[in-house]
Amino acid sequence: MVVVPALYSFVLAALVFGPLFGPGYLLLRDAVSTPHSYLTDSALGLTDAAPRAVPQDWLLAVTSSAVDGGVVVKVILFAALWLAGWGGAVLVRTVLNVSTGPQLVAATLLIWNPYVAERLLQGHWSLLVGYAALPWTVCAAVSIRRGSSVRAWCALAACLAAAALTPTGALLAAVVALVVVGKRWWGVVLLFLVASAPWLVATLVSGSGSAASDPAGVAAFAARAEPGLGTVGSLAGLGGIWNSTAVPGTRGSWFALVGTVLLLVVVGLGVAQLWRRRVVALPALSIVTVVLIALAATPWGLDVGRWAVESVPGAGLLRDSQKWVALAVPGYALAAAAGAHWLGDRLRFLPESGRNRTVSAVLIALLGIALPDLAWGVGGQLKPVHYPSSWEQVAAKVDDGDLAVLPTGMFRIFPYTRSAPVLDPAPRMLSVDVLQTGELLVAGGKDSGGNDTAGKDSGGNDTAGKDSGGNDTAGKDSGGNDTAGKDSGGNDTAGKVTGEGSRAKEVEDVLLAGGSPQQLSDLRVRWVLVERTSKGPVGYSARTLDRLNKVFEDPELTLYRVDGTAREPGASGRGMTIAAHVLWIVLLAGGLLGQVVVGFWRRRVADQGSRRADQT
Repeated sequence: MVVVPALYSFVLAALVFGPLFGPGYLLLRDAVSTPHSYLTDSALGLTDAAPRAVPQDWLLAVTSSAVDGGVVVKVILFAALWLAGWGGAVLVRTVLNVSTGPQLVAATLLIWNPYVAERLLQGHWSLLVGYAALPWTVCAAVSIRRGSSVRAWCALAACLAAAALTPTGALLAAVVALVVVGKRWWGVVLLFLVASAPWLVATLVSGSGSAASDPAGVAAFAARAEPGLGTVGSLAGLGGIWNSTAVPGTRGSWFALVGTVLLLVVVGLGVAQLWRRRVVALPALSIVTVVLIALAATPWGLDVGRWAVESVPGAGLLRDSQKWVALAVPGYALAAAAGAHWLGDRLRFLPESGRNRTVSAVLIALLGIALPDLAWGVGGQLKPVHYPSSWEQVAAKVDDGDLAVLPTGMFRIFPYTRSAPVLDPAPRMLSVDVLQTGELLVAGGKDSGGNDTAGKDSGGNDTAGKDSGGNDTAGKDSGGNDTAGKDSGGNDTAGKVTGEGSRAKEVEDVLLAGGSPQQLSDLRVRWVLVERTSKGPVGYSARTLDRLNKVFEDPELTLYRVDGTAREPGASGRGMTIAAHVLWIVLLAGGLLGQVVVGFWRRRVADQGSRRADQT
């Protein structure tokens, strides 16, 4: 019956993935997939912004040279959902030795929970790869703790490398492994450093890790209380993402309380059983995780966070605190499976042959009821989009030099992406480095009544940064005073979080002020791309654009060339950074291959031993 959890998880993942099986590209909030990506300095993490998307961007650049990048992202995301559920089943079988029914409960919990839903809607597909690696990481660490073996170390190497598709994933997997592995912690640390080589080397080479992050991001990205739950209840229910718009409909209403109670009932059934079995490390990690993240959202916790991001290099990685609630999920899976097994043994009025299956089916149903709108792309919100042909035509015209984009800002709302904002696809769509400040206008701005007003007028229309005449007034009251992110009492309620892109900020300032082409040339800007169908600040940029050479125009995009700009040399340290990425992929492939080779060798030795025994 080992194959049943794998097949079950595949079907459940397909039910969530739903609309993304169709043609098109994943383009939603932070998720940007494109037909092709390129090995730009940005993709290698060698700009003045923190390397948050390596080695993810490097992998997409390499693979999309042979396979459509949209297909690559879809395959990775679906595999993450599938392996998360299957890994949950293997986890509880390895640690608790339970039957198939409780394994399926654990598989359901790993796939069907608010954390997965909210991260899907936020576009954190690569973070979900790290999430999916957690139960497999536990299994490998348990095998090492029980008796170190080459195959177990190979498995752990593969898990840490897979999780390290993003820096956050690497840290998640490393923490879980260290909690479980015991005395052989040094091996985990060594593998973590190798798996994290892409972003560690990029940080050292570019020097971006020494820059402080904007402390405004700590409050802007803190865990959020959902209706009727408070912060602790939201986190305990595996929800509470900072972005109130990136949640399923049921998590934005009173039903969030019902769903959380159902989830915690399923988990709570097994807590006492885990204590009796002395399985305490991962449940303890679950409790500590929820408590610490909740404390981080308190006033003094926010103060500590602000101090950290200003004083500790790289601490900005910690600011989206709710993402760390993934650390609670392995412990939840163990408790849910233990509870299913225990309850199946206690309900003696049910037929003995089907008792565990019946109880497990009921608990699986409760988990489904707790979050009904996760099905079919989180209630249809995950839908593939189709890029207009303009992007392909622009991509064919830009060759070298850096590119600036108008309107300014990181996010866009295009007609073909519906109402949700998306990261500008230009940095991944084009073969040149696209200058971006990293500045974020955080969703979820509030008025004095707590209503969402970020970028909205009184009718809910998009007026971000504009007065009635279309003039730039972002963050100003009627007297011209700065009120950005303030309620009527002047309290901070919405976020403009400054990024690390200092040169990009200079370029934006020149464009918004209507500066000269020579100023752009001095800042080493070769191209200016105007994304015409997306709203946003453009200032007096028309004065600048009128003096540039227009090389392409259609209803979607207009491309200008800045003549006289010297060729921009590549960032120093490219070779070293690429080598670090190669080391990462070797660790991933070597870990996977090592398991196969060692397993084959062991079976061969066992078969030879059996034959000798038969001959004697």
